[in-house]
Amino acid sequence: MAGLLTRLVEALRTLPGVGPRSAQRMAFHLLERDRQGALDLAAALGAAVEGIGHCSRCRALAEGDLCSVCADPERDPRLLCVVESPADQLAIEGASSYRGHYFVLMGRLSPIDGIGPEDIGIPLLLDRVEEGSVEEVILATNATVEGEATAHYIAGQVQALGVPISRIAHGVPLGGELEFVDGGTLTHAFAGRTRVT
Repeated sequence: MAGLLTRLVEALRTLPGVGPRSAQRMAFHLLERDRQGALDLAAALGAAVEGIGHCSRCRALAEGDLCSVCADPERDPRLLCVVESPADQLAIEGASSYRGHYFVLMGRLSPIDGIGPEDIGIPLLLDRVEEGSVEEVILATNATVEGEATAHYIAGQVQALGVPISRIAHGVPLGGELEFVDGGTLTHAFAGRTRVT
């Protein structure tokens, strides 16, 4: 392959889940069938990289100093939901009626990879809780080993500040059939069960 084509394929491979063949197919598609789409993609990507930063309050992606959630006076400042990534925040916004605020960790604890509390902003989270307006911290980290460890660590730190803390439920998805649900999910479902009144 020519130098520019190789460079394009390698750039496309930086996307998650894109291997060499997929990157090559994408590159050929853009160059052979959709050059205008390629130019639009390049322009949008350049503008996003230049114009999107992090919210100074919650660390979510934002075009200004504050994201749209933090800037919204209708949101409830007493509720603070802790998520691992902006994608997790977007998922909650799109699928629930949650009307509080967020704190985006931009990762999770992973001592093996050298990622500690400071690397994911836990001191900033604790500062936010200590400001006094937060009355409940809701942990919404993923149900992975690292996500659970992160939630456990944060819970210990927040409890020491005397602020109530809760964890979102993990379990059988709506419409899911038990025979197709993995063992870890079933374990969480049983551990998080509630009494029927």
